[in-house]
Amino acid sequence: MIEYQEGYHTYCVYILTNKAKTVLYTGVTNNLKVRLQQHKDSLNPDSFTSKYKVFHLLYFEKFTWIQLAIAREKEIKGWKRDKKIALIKTINPDLGFLDDLFTLNR
Repeated sequence: MIEYQEGYHTYCVYILTNKAKTVLYTGVTNNLKVRLQQHKDSLNPDSFTSKYKVFHLLYFEKFTWIQLAIAREKEIKGWKRDKKIALIKTINPDLGFLDDLFTLNR
């Protein structure tokens, strides 16, 4: 049996959308601020997020163990849209963009 004790790192599972809120994307990262900027900068023009302009943050959860964060990401990715929206509304009932919480100062 694996026992998880408090870790020293922070990992985030996050859900992004496009401006029209027609597309949802779930990801995991160890630095949400930097990752959001990477999505906005479209570093890989062929990626899903670049193609559909998916870079507005709707939801995130923090973890101290990457294994738990990855498991949660996979769980959420397996859900249908309505269940994802219900999850988002638990912390963001108006489905507002949370981008400003993690804006990089350039």
